[in-house]
Amino acid sequence: MNKYRISLLFFLVVSVSGAIYLSPFLQTPFAYLSRSIQVGYLNQIQGFHNTLSHHLDQEQTIIALQKQNRYYERKLLTLHQMGRDYQNLLKLEHSNLQILSLVELVRAIAYVRMGDPNRLWIEMPHFDPSRVYGLLYRGYVAGILVAKNDAPMALLNGDVKSSYAVSIGSSQAPGIVRGNNERRLMVEFIPTWIPIAVGDEVVTSGLDRIFFSGLKVGKVVSISRASGYQSAIVEPYFYAKNPTYFHVITQVR
Repeated sequence: MNKYRISLLFFLVVSVSGAIYLSPFLQTPFAYLSRSIQVGYLNQIQGFHNTLSHHLDQEQTIIALQKQNRYYERKLLTLHQMGRDYQNLLKLEHSNLQILSLVELVRAIAYVRMGDPNRLWIEMPHFDPSRVYGLLYRGYVAGILVAKNDAPMALLNGDVKSSYAVSIGSSQAPGIVRGNNERRLMVEFIPTWIPIAVGDEVVTSGLDRIFFSGLKVGKVVSISRASGYQSAIVEPYFYAKNPTYFHVITQVR
């Protein structure tokens, strides 16, 4: 009985295989099924490979950042020691020039209004509502910090009320930068007798006592003239969709 079943099974396998081989009508669905299985298998293998590669890339990135962090920690300690030595030298020479702590790290809490990415509530322990502070992000000018209902509110560069003094290019042409609810900024009230050009770098002048001089804002992309002044459109260096931490300039020497 077992031999009969085995023979019957063998006959069925051979018959089906022969029918598939000889009949185009039957070959098509089986070929499609075979390709689907192969594609599914290859997708699984590729997915596993991508996951493994992503994990290895993350691990290498973490190692590189750890090394970079140790490097900057050493630099920070070196600068701290140099600052202490310089301060001691000033005391030795009876100088009244002082090195002040100029910046403070602060954290963004939430948007002031949903849909407005240019205004953020900021967590700042030592905040003076009567002052206007300069705001930095990774070394670039990001806007200003003002009070609203006695609470610190960041007005990022794009906000129409974010305004501060700048200078442009090698000629150091003075102007006032402001936002216009767009990515690019506008510098106004630039004297016409001072030459500026597309590509000139825009930096803070420090004359408003909000920023110290030389902090990078962006580059000029176009220039126009009206009402006896020049105006410039600036592509800013700062652009962050969801910034979480800023540096605030707490004191300008």
